[in-house]
Parts: sequence; C-alpha cells; structure tokens
Amino acid sequence: MARQPLVRQNDWGTLTPPRLGEWEPTLSVSVVVPTFNYQRTLPYVLAALAAQSYPAHLLEVIVVDDQSTPPQELPEVRPDRTRLLRVEEGWGRANACHLGALAADGEVLHWYDADMLAHREEVEAHARWHHLVDYAVPGGHKLFVDPAPLLEQDPAAVRDRVAAGGAADLFPGQDHEPHQWVEDYWAKTDDLRTAGPRAQRFHIGMTGSVTKALYLDSDGFDRTLRLGEDMHLGHSLAQAGGVFVVDREARSWHLGRSQVLRRAEQVNRYNDPYLADLVPTMRPKRNRRGRAYQVPYLEVVVEAGPADDTIHVVDSLLDGDVPDLRVTVVGPWSTVHEDRVQPVEDPVLETRLVHRSYLHEPRVRLVESFDGSTDAEFLLTLPDVSLAPLPVALSALLDDLERTHHGARLLAYASGATARLERTSALARVARIADDGDDLDTLLDASFGVKTYPATDVGWVPVAEREVERFVLGARPPTDPDKSENRLRKALRRAADAADVRPVPDARPTEAAPADDGDQGRRGIFGRRR
Repeated sequence: MARQPLVRQNDWGTLTPPRLGEWEPTLSVSVVVPTFNYQRTLPYVLAALAAQSYPAHLLEVIVVDDQSTPPQELPEVRPDRTRLLRVEEGWGRANACHLGALAADGEVLHWYDADMLAHREEVEAHARWHHLVDYAVPGGHKLFVDPAPLLEQDPAAVRDRVAAGGAADLFPGQDHEPHQWVEDYWAKTDDLRTAGPRAQRFHIGMTGSVTKALYLDSDGFDRTLRLGEDMHLGHSLAQAGGVFVVDREARSWHLGRSQVLRRAEQVNRYNDPYLADLVPTMRPKRNRRGRAYQVPYLEVVVEAGPADDTIHVVDSLLDGDVPDLRVTVVGPWSTVHEDRVQPVEDPVLETRLVHRSYLHEPRVRLVESFDGSTDAEFLLTLPDVSLAPLPVALSALLDDLERTHHGARLLAYASGATARLERTSALARVARIADDGDDLDTLLDASFGVKTYPATDVGWVPVAEREVERFVLGARPPTDPDKSENRLRKALRRAADAADVRPVPDARPTEAAPADDGDQGRRGIFGRRR
C-alpha cells in the first residue's frame, strides 16, 4: 500500500481535498451528538443533519443523552440512521462523546453539539480530509446567532431549507457573531498552517472530526473533565500524530452564545488548573520554576550505568532550569534484595545505590524496561551516563526546538553515541505515515525538521565536570542573633538585587538620605549611590 501523503509540521495546505459535490465518498461517518436538556434545539440540529449532502447510507447519528430531565427522546425529523444512547455512568460532555465514539460504527467520528445547526455540506467538508489522510483533524467555521426565530419554525421546513442550500439565510437581519479570538489566531497563522505545534491549542469551539483509528490511538477525551475537554482532546490527538485543519466550508450556526463567551473569566479560572496539569503545550499556564505536573513537559530516559556517574547525571537533570520533567532510569531494580550481606560487598551494590538515591524522588521513575512511549511533550533519550547537562542546557535546547517547530535535536557524543531530544507528536506522525523500508530519521526530517549538534557545543560536559551544588553547614558556635539577622537581610537584599524586586528593609531605621538634587548621581534600587 502506498504511503500516506506527508504534511510538514501543521502545513495542511499541501493537501488537496476534492471540491464539494465533485467526488465520491467511501468512508462511513458517525456524527456523535451529546445532549443534556437540549430538548428545544435538538430537533433542529437533527433536521439539518437529515439534509446533509453526504450519502445517507454512509452516515449515522448517535445522540448521547447525558441523563437529561426528562429523558431525551428522538424527534420525528432526523437522519434515517439515528440512534439514542443513554449515559449510565459518569457525566459531562467528554464522557458522553467518548461513549458515543466507542459505540460508533463509522470510520470517521464527527463531534457535533446539540446547539449547532449544520449547513448542507458540513459533514461532506469534514469527511473529504479523512479520505486523504487518516491523521487529519479538521475543524469547521461557525457563527453565533439568537435561535429564537428558528424555534418558531417547523423542523421539517428547516430540513428542507438546508437541503436546498438555504442554511445561510435562516437568520436574516441578525448580527452574526464570530468566535473572535479563534478567528484572530487563524488569521495570524494562515488558518493554522504556520502554527506548528501550537495548532493543537486551538482545537476548541469547533465542529471537529477525526478518524476512529486516530481517536483510539490517542488518549481520547479525558472523561473526568467537565470543561476544557476540546483543548485536552486536541493535545491527545496531536500526541497521536494529528494535523489540525481549518475548513471554512464546513459551516455551522451556533444557536446562542456559548458558556465560554458568556462567562469567559469564570470558565478560564476553572479550566486553568486542569489544563495546566494535563496539557504541557499550555506553558503560559504553568510556573517557570518550582512545579511538577501530572503530564510533564519533558521526559528523560537513561539506562543506569556505574552508580556514581548515574547519580551525577540524574542529579544534573534535576538541578537544571527545567523542573517540569520526569527522569526515567532503566535498570534491574528487582535485583535489589534484603538478604543478609556485607553492605559494601553486595553484588548489586551499584544498582542499590541508584535505587535508594531516587526511590522517594517524585520526579524520578525507576523501571526495568522502557518501550519508547511517553505522555510528555518531549522525550530525551541518553545513550549512556558519560555526559551531563549544564543547568541551562535543557531549556536552551527546548527553546531551540520550540522556535523552529522542528521534530528533533540529535546530540553527537565524541564516542559516536547520540542523544535524541524528540517531539513526541512528531514521532507519532512519522509512525503513522512510515511504510516498510522507510528511514525514520529521513521521514522525521522531511515532516518536521531535524538538526544535529555536537553535544559538548550545546551545554553538555563530562559527567565529572558537572558540579551539583550541595548545602554547606560547617560546625561552629552559635552566632549572635543580631549579627545573624544582619546576615539574613544582606542575603535577602542580594537576592532582591539579582531579581530586581522590592527591596528588603534594613533591620533598624537609618538617617534619611539627602534629596536627589540632580547632581548627586543616580541611586540604586535600595537608595544607594551608584
């Protein structure tokens, strides 16, 4: 079978979809419509879906009733192949969409909310991308409108009007509000073509679709989320190799303003801790220092070697300026035993020392094997423990990758070994499109970009030369409390100077400094003359 077309980074413009109405679909599509007390608008949603240009025998609709009160019933006007699925366990849109995906028979999953009304070619516009590649994640265009005039019409009349191509005229004389902040980003990035890895962050508020194969290969919806599930799904699909497409011919009306538009500040306040914890690409929601998160930005994998070198390399990684990481150390940890043995003559001493060093370190994972899979945004695989990174090396390399949108940085060791810093989503994309006989590195370079540096040119040094600072607390008699307080304040002032923050006051009031009359020189941050 021929290899799928290659899309570089997120430049989906290299794909050429067929013109609407001028092609023959073959893939089956399942439209998943989650609903919770949308009894008023659902009949119109299904009426428009009954008028789609996509072949009826390839289209099914699954209405997932998320425990509506009263229970949702299917209206008379609906697509021929429509069925109702009731949620028995859990709640929320993410949960309902996931259950609908598992129940779907279609090769393509198309999410569609119960307050959306589709133009005639909406499903067709989505489906054409999936006929080109199995990793496309198209999103449609929508406008927000007041649904009141629509709700006075018969759903059958709405179906007929949509089928005749008249969906654009359903709301005459109304203001049609765009999803402005999404539209603004689309405009800045040529409809996400130049957005690179940031494209996944705008998988929101769209009528999205995906092949069932890509969905099942991803982590899918996080069923514990009550808001922000689209953004998290975008991350999951990117990690599985997805490319995010904007199709402005996949048009819909949104019946009313969304909760995000109506209560943006409250919704963002709720979402921030969840998305910060789960989506590494949303770095502005994460602290620069001092925090670890459920899904790390970087995972480093290294096989344990001599204990001293291994500990020094792992400590160097933890000592760097990327705290948002997980270090996975591969070794025979099950050999560490509690049998009676002379401790310094223990046959597994080297393993024991590394094991005990990190047994309770939350950012270190001790495993017996590693299969190459990670939930982190980036994966750094070290060939051995001969080199260690300086404190700034990891962040500098990651920033280099982020600026270029590239897929990997290869670090060449003098020994001939190579460390690999790779974007997880790029690896997944390559795995999806690779055919027998393809060179994966060549494919990675073609689809994302790869660059090689000598490791010692970009902040890696022989392990023995990397100093990891430890506390120094010598034995001495107690210091006078006032002298100790002066040292405390001096230390705080030095730190404030370095960070350019509010100065720490002196221990006691001092004589007021003379006013600056313009010829006494400039004063520093603590009032001292420069």
